[in-house]
Amino acid sequence: MLLEINSGDTAWLLTSAALVLLMTPGLAFFYGGMVRSKGVLNMMMMSFVSIGTVGVAWAIFGYSEAFGNSVGVIGNPFQFAFLDSLVTGNPAVGTVPALAFVVFQGCFAIIAVALLSGAIAERTTFASWTIFSVLWLALVYAPLAHWVFAVDGLAAEHGGWIVNSLHAIDLAGGTVIEVACGSGGLALALVLGKRHGFGGVPMRPHNMTLVMLGAGLLWFGWFGFNSGSALTAGTWASLIWVNTLLSPCAAMLAWLFVEKRRDGHPTSLGAASGAVAGLVAITPSGGAVAPVGALLIGLVAGALCAYAVGWKFSLGYDDSLDLVGVHLVGGVVGTLGIGFLADPRTATGVAGLFYGGGAVQLERQAVAVGVVLAFSFSMTFAIATVLSKTIGMRVTAQAETRGIDLAEHSEAGYDLTPVQHSAYRAVRQTLVFHPDDLPARQEVSK
Repeated sequence: MLLEINSGDTAWLLTSAALVLLMTPGLAFFYGGMVRSKGVLNMMMMSFVSIGTVGVAWAIFGYSEAFGNSVGVIGNPFQFAFLDSLVTGNPAVGTVPALAFVVFQGCFAIIAVALLSGAIAERTTFASWTIFSVLWLALVYAPLAHWVFAVDGLAAEHGGWIVNSLHAIDLAGGTVIEVACGSGGLALALVLGKRHGFGGVPMRPHNMTLVMLGAGLLWFGWFGFNSGSALTAGTWASLIWVNTLLSPCAAMLAWLFVEKRRDGHPTSLGAASGAVAGLVAITPSGGAVAPVGALLIGLVAGALCAYAVGWKFSLGYDDSLDLVGVHLVGGVVGTLGIGFLADPRTATGVAGLFYGGGAVQLERQAVAVGVVLAFSFSMTFAIATVLSKTIGMRVTAQAETRGIDLAEHSEAGYDLTPVQHSAYRAVRQTLVFHPDDLPARQEVSK
């Protein structure tokens, strides 16, 4: 498409793309602090390597599969292969250069894949994860992105069925990212099985300062994630920005309230997790609801997710870092919340049930959730099963017990080697004086 490019919209989208890319290192901190110290580097590396694998694959075929003209149920993977056709002719997506849209959506794909690593923390070989990241992009994320994001006449002439035929609303990936990762993470956890000692051995977060830092970076980047999805720097982006602030604020308070009532004390992990739950929930709905709707969605998501993270203990699956409890549940709350709270004054022009629009939009949202959940779970389960039976996905019990950082990377997150005696004596001599030296030192001080 050839349209006049708006420099303000372009600047905002490129800035938003940088913010979204920052979310993946933020996720690495968030996830890294939540695992045990012997797995922190591997956890962070799973996020960082996703930038490399997904970034390359997105340029080669991923963008084309997601935003090319429909060929069956996916985009044409050859239409924009290697992005070569987007270099000349000044093609645009709306009022921004096509390449700006490419990198923005590419950063979405990167963090979507990285999110999945949280379900299988501390028990996956790095090689199998690297291969899995490309397969999941090709077989799960790109098809779903085509269904949900490929609007007819925008990036593609003929796009996906969820957005164009079903007319479900999903601003920035409540289904294609949050629900897909939550259900896909559950499938991964079931295929790989539980960590050794799960339910009996303490597996507490080893560094809450990393978790809080990661949560802050995620929240910061999420403003680009959601507001950038408006593809404009105007009024609609401003509403989305406000909603992206309010929903996690309400969700954090709701989570802390639940913790206080249930456990007797609010925690820093609860504050970080609550904020993320609110961000997840507002991802699909940020452009369709008024600020009061964002507050209500955040309150519901924060409370429900606080309870849902305990499901893995009662149901017996080891979703290590709570993709099901936070991302699946939060994504469902936000996506279905549109059916109740969509405000016709927003750019979507859709009225939810509480605004006199009836249950039509709610039904559309429910269908989108159900289809994406089923597709992601089944495809992820199949990919993980094939990899497990061929190259193997799980590390050995010895490697898991010793520490996956040493087994997979020959590194440790923290140097805790005892100081050698001679070195210790040298340091001690520089820091500690003999009592006989006291008069001389006092004389010097005079």
